Amino acid sequence: MTKDYSQYFDFSDAKIVSEDDEKKVIKIKGREIAIYDQPNYRAGRKRKREDVQVLRPESVVPEPLQKFGVGKKFLIRTYGCQMNVHDSENMSGLLHDMGFEETTETTEADVILLNTCAIRENAENKVFGEIGHLKPLKREKPELVIGVCGCMSQEESVVNRILQKHQHIDLIFGTHNIHRLPHLLQDAIFSKEMVVEVWSKEGDIIENMPRVRQNKTQAWVNIMYGCDKFCTYCIVPYTRGKERSRLPEDIIAEVRDLARQGYKEVTLLGQNVNAYGKDLPGDHGGLGDLMDAIHKIDIPRVRFTTSHPRDFDDHLIDVLAQGGNLVEHIHLPVQHGNSDILKLMGRKYTREAYITLANKIKAAIPNASFTTDLIVGFPNETEEQFQDMLSLVEEIEFDAAYTYIYSPREGTPAARMEDNVPMDVKKERLARLNALVNEISGKHNLAYQDKVVEVLVEGESKKNPDVLAGRTRTNRLVNFIGPKSVIGEIVYVRVTEAKTWSLDGEMVSVQVEERAR
Repeated sequence: MTKDYSQYFDFSDAKIVSEDDEKKVIKIKGREIAIYDQPNYRAGRKRKREDVQVLRPESVVPEPLQKFGVGKKFLIRTYGCQMNVHDSENMSGLLHDMGFEETTETTEADVILLNTCAIRENAENKVFGEIGHLKPLKREKPELVIGVCGCMSQEESVVNRILQKHQHIDLIFGTHNIHRLPHLLQDAIFSKEMVVEVWSKEGDIIENMPRVRQNKTQAWVNIMYGCDKFCTYCIVPYTRGKERSRLPEDIIAEVRDLARQGYKEVTLLGQNVNAYGKDLPGDHGGLGDLMDAIHKIDIPRVRFTTSHPRDFDDHLIDVLAQGGNLVEHIHLPVQHGNSDILKLMGRKYTREAYITLANKIKAAIPNASFTTDLIVGFPNETEEQFQDMLSLVEEIEFDAAYTYIYSPREGTPAARMEDNVPMDVKKERLARLNALVNEISGKHNLAYQDKVVEVLVEGESKKNPDVLAGRTRTNRLVNFIGPKSVIGEIVYVRVTEAKTWSLDGEMVSVQVEERAR
């Protein structure tokens, strides 16, 4: 089937160099660009449920490429969510298996990959700023390979902009074909063409991916990919594709292996983690069944993110109420407190339904911390509707909230709505919302004053290397003085000062009986 590139390029000076079933080579401003595949929102919207294969290659990196990077270094810059962090770990694994070494110095790198986020306009602006900053380095070091990958690469407008204005980029690939990185990198280096391969059709599930995890204490474990909710403001279903769940036996085997390696915490990842298993053929069970199985594995802490209220069922609540290694922290994005705005957002639940669910969770897990996401200034939001958001925050008493000003994402239904809330009104509402969230968070933290909390020590504080930082089971940040030898361990800390967003304390003996979670 011949591909339609007419919408993909909106400039007249592009010349076709060659074309076959595998790729199309086009010359623009003197640079040849090899197009293997490109993002297509229309195809994404029309996608149907097709059988997703689970592939288990003995080696994702073919033998001829396993020494391809010997003597060369790579650098990956990661933007956005935990899923992008996890994807970068996979890319690092692939590059290590090709013989590359990792570096943190931009000037040392032979390959630089920007793993991007498309969730908000500010995230995209940061990436394009970095693309611009790398241009002088590319001039000084022409052999440097610069790649753009991740969610921004799945956007038609982003790829179009790079092709037109940033011809120092050598490689563009998306979220569905990370396993193809070795081949794409080989093409970009040998051919000297800009290589573009962005799949609109979701890829298969690739097990046995090599992976270089960021640390030896906490691990991300992907349990599913994509999202089928199509909230009107959200770009994720287009950049991450339809929901595809990994088989439970593969997930459980990975968590068991992490436990054997001594990891203290795993976070199960998915764009809509509560929908886990619904796409699998047969009766594999849902997230509650998976969490129940992982509950039996000897690993101290298990978390999951991110949830959607529509899929948070009673069985999952019952399983989480068992406690043990299933920590008492529920992140449940509500996005807004007004049912009419929720309907415009395509969330498919009401304010009342969310409150009922939240109260059910709180009754089953009374000591749980409750966090959420909130969007201010959605199209048509009135002051009265914004007040509904404030009253919801007061009623639920969230321990913390990630708050955002609405920004349209091209290709989403909400982007076709009139963005009719003035920016100064959005900023003023955000300030009022943050003040309320901070007040409640500070009040909840005060309850920890002089209590002893269990802390997984993550490392040095970002603000002071002489101070250690970690998190409680309820995901509260704790800063304390202690020996560097306890990094990666679970310790007990007595809270000496409760702040709005964090707790300060002093390390105490692990034998202390009075403990607060």
